[in-house]
Amino acid sequence: MRYIYQLTDWPHFRWKSDELEDVLSESSFRLGRFLGRLADIGFELRNEAGLEALSSEILESARIEGETLNRADVRSSVARRMEIVLKGRAAPPSRETEARVDMMMDATRNWAAPMTRERLFSWHAALFPTGWSGMRRIRVGAFRTDEEGPMQVVSRHGALERVHFEAPPAPRIPAETDALLAWLDGGADAPPPLVRAALAHLRFLTIHPFDDGNGRLARALVEWLLARAERSGLRFYSLSARIQKEKEDYYGEIQRAQRGTMDATRWIRWFAGCHSRALEDAEAQLSSIFRKAAFWRRHADAGFNEGQRTMLNRLLDGFTGNLTSTKWAKIRKISQDTATREINDLIARGVLVRRGRARATHYELAPDPATP
Repeated sequence: MRYIYQLTDWPHFRWKSDELEDVLSESSFRLGRFLGRLADIGFELRNEAGLEALSSEILESARIEGETLNRADVRSSVARRMEIVLKGRAAPPSRETEARVDMMMDATRNWAAPMTRERLFSWHAALFPTGWSGMRRIRVGAFRTDEEGPMQVVSRHGALERVHFEAPPAPRIPAETDALLAWLDGGADAPPPLVRAALAHLRFLTIHPFDDGNGRLARALVEWLLARAERSGLRFYSLSARIQKEKEDYYGEIQRAQRGTMDATRWIRWFAGCHSRALEDAEAQLSSIFRKAAFWRRHADAGFNEGQRTMLNRLLDGFTGNLTSTKWAKIRKISQDTATREINDLIARGVLVRRGRARATHYELAPDPATP
């Protein structure tokens, strides 16, 4: 089997710009619209959106590789670094989780810092803080040596083993990685940001510089490049979450590109389309945040008391079950009479509506007047 790193024109990728114009334009349009909507919401809600997106990126990048992280641990660790207070969290996150979050925070918050060998090594060490990958000891924070044979990506079906890809031999890794890092510095002839991210991802996976964790590092590299292009350390969408949904296509397109020619048009097109779909997902997932922002803009001068604000935020976040006056009183730790007065005040203002009758009476947010 012949791979692209064995070609005489490696690593000089080429692509057909006219075949990418539509998908790159769509992705750029979606990104501009999405970031424009986020600009209209307050600092607190922007941080909430960033917390959810970055947590998702860490969780789903691991999941692509068959690894399951604790969602509550990841969110807690990200929230602490973003100085967001989460309620009801007791146990501190594990050392492994903290290291993963440190890696992703470095990739996104420190987008202006150059990519170096040492930085890649530190990311790799963060992925494997114990020096073990499962039951296997690996070289951590250092390039692979191929002491146990060539680096291969394989799958097994019973006794049958299939080799999907064999990476360049270990002696080539330092020079190949340094060439990639130099290319990432860019220049006057640098490709568009999304094309650069797609090619960096493919090139890194083809070099496969480490014993393990190459996929997660390649996706972290993409996050750094996207943060750099957007000039923002806050991430509001997760590319890995979309890749996880299309994992079979993702691996198929990578393998096809690695066995093809230096024409990367098809791979770039798939990658840009995935980016666009990730933005579409994020808009849908953050609709509740946009709704919350619109609600508080409409009621900026309403003068609700702190308890009413708390309960309204509960409803805006998606209250589980029906909200009754008894639940209101219990959550607020107030008397039933006080809860009823607060509820009736909000009904009179047109903020809440009463549903049901007698014992089935419960309360919901009034319909948004802007919704047809």
